[in-house]
Amino acid sequence: MRSLQLIVLVLLCCPGVLPAQELPRSSPESLGVSSEAILDFVTAADARIDTMHSFMLLRHGQVLTEGWWAPEAHDVPHVLWSLSKSFTSTAVGLVISEGKLQLDDSILQFFPEEAPENPSDYLKAMRVRDLLTMSTGHATEPKRTDEEPWVRTFLHHPVKYPPGTHFLYNTSATYLLSAIVQKVTGQTVLEYLRPKLFTPLGIANPQWASSPQGISIGGYGLSLCTEDIARFGQMLLQQGRWNGQQLVPQDWITLATTREVSNAHPPDPKSDWKQGYGFQFWRCRHNAYRGDGRDGQFCIVLPDQDAVVVMTARNRNMAAQLNLVWEKLLPGFHSAPLPENPAAAAALKSKLQSLQARPAPAESK
Repeated sequence: MRSLQLIVLVLLCCPGVLPAQELPRSSPESLGVSSEAILDFVTAADARIDTMHSFMLLRHGQVLTEGWWAPEAHDVPHVLWSLSKSFTSTAVGLVISEGKLQLDDSILQFFPEEAPENPSDYLKAMRVRDLLTMSTGHATEPKRTDEEPWVRTFLHHPVKYPPGTHFLYNTSATYLLSAIVQKVTGQTVLEYLRPKLFTPLGIANPQWASSPQGISIGGYGLSLCTEDIARFGQMLLQQGRWNGQQLVPQDWITLATTREVSNAHPPDPKSDWKQGYGFQFWRCRHNAYRGDGRDGQFCIVLPDQDAVVVMTARNRNMAAQLNLVWEKLLPGFHSAPLPENPAAAAALKSKLQSLQARPAPAESK
């Protein structure tokens, strides 16, 4: 017990001395972020968002603030819902970099045994690129059931529009990407990413649910701890580099996080869901981009601020949750270090230590 107390004391007094698997920690002011702004954000999120589970802020590769709404905790994995899609996209990029797949490959070439006997011209024209951009040409999303293989369901669903011309958020399209990765590598997306992404990032125990056919669901089903999500976001911010190693090709990161298709006609400058869509990443206001998932799972990358914001939640209003980042947190960023603010730092620490999750809402959307 005394040894544990000594370790804790060293960590508190010497923030540069950290376990190997942790990201470095620094005070907000030392990296140009106001503790008062962070406190305003946490206070507002605690009061308005029903209900927050965790929050972590990184700048210049270092954790400035972290908090969990009890009983959530730093070592408890959290379901990511559709934030999983951004990890599937990364797997696709890695497979492409290995020459096993191309963006303009026809999806039918991978599953001839599941294809309709007389596929439509639009289905024949559908490419891997169209799956990534949610532009498959479907008017409705294929409904996945236990009665039929999910790949077959997708390929037999009517394609109303020319692929590449009509945005429809489509989790089944991400599942097909996962199935393609498994087809060309012989591994599930989870198995494939473990040595190439998860292990190098220090993500020790990722869990990913599978379809009845044994394929990682792709579009949801991944569970990670908050700091695991932060590592992924920081890798994206660093254009695929981690500890001096290029884990993911820089060109892929650029492609995946750039506006590839419009997802609104006309675009709405006030909505973070109408700024365009990349390869399983959403564009945001303020030149940011994100992976996100149902109920308020966010990995937001802010290149202009060299920052990453991670949030997990059980929240019915994701837009309100994201708006708090822009309204409360973003104004606290400065281009140079700030004078330390012991009073604000103490108030922030006290607030973070007192966080308690409210009962989950009756219905979540």
